[in-house]
Amino acid sequence: MKLWSETFRDGGLMPAECAFAEIDPVNRVRLAGNRNPHLAWDDVPNGTESLALFCLDPDAPQETSLANRADSMLPLTAPRGDFFHWSLLDIPSAMGALDAGKFSSGVTARGKQAATVGWLDGSGPYQLRQGINDYTLWFSGDPAMAGDYHGYDGPCPPWNDERLHHYIFRLYALDVPQLALPERFTARDAHDAIYGHIIDEAQLIAAYSLNPAVASTLKK
Repeated sequence: MKLWSETFRDGGLMPAECAFAEIDPVNRVRLAGNRNPHLAWDDVPNGTESLALFCLDPDAPQETSLANRADSMLPLTAPRGDFFHWSLLDIPSAMGALDAGKFSSGVTARGKQAATVGWLDGSGPYQLRQGINDYTLWFSGDPAMAGDYHGYDGPCPPWNDERLHHYIFRLYALDVPQLALPERFTARDAHDAIYGHIIDEAQLIAAYSLNPAVASTLKK
């Protein structure tokens, strides 16, 4: 398969309009556009019953107490792991693109609640499922922001992080029309469920940072 975007180039910079937060010269960070990027694909293999899309950040710090501290930097050597920003399931093989801003536009405090999203294009009407992303856990201790964050929520790496974060958009062709998942499921649940059903996959990577020292070295 081939996967591409009109919003960013593979290996390039994620635009702030697709991020959860952006750099603020006065207050360090501020909320950003949080729009899902445009994505398109082709060369879907024969036998594909559905497609599944994920966005994850493999550079997320595992020790969250080190994040966003004014008294210290989050070092490059800090342990890292995956942070899931999006899971979109039951994409029909006849579909070939997702419009920018279709699934997210702006930050929703306590999270977007729509687990199922209607979609209509030239190939037909569809119902696509979205899992709960990892902001649900991240904000669980914040009374103003706690809730279930369904669907896409973009980059918001720690502003004191010395590491450049990478956001992987990975599309899987699956041999089943629908994954067996409960009504409420996380992106991690969905990612675990695809194994044994993958026919093919394709990916794009974009970079982003809220650390001005790191962001100043990036090129679009």
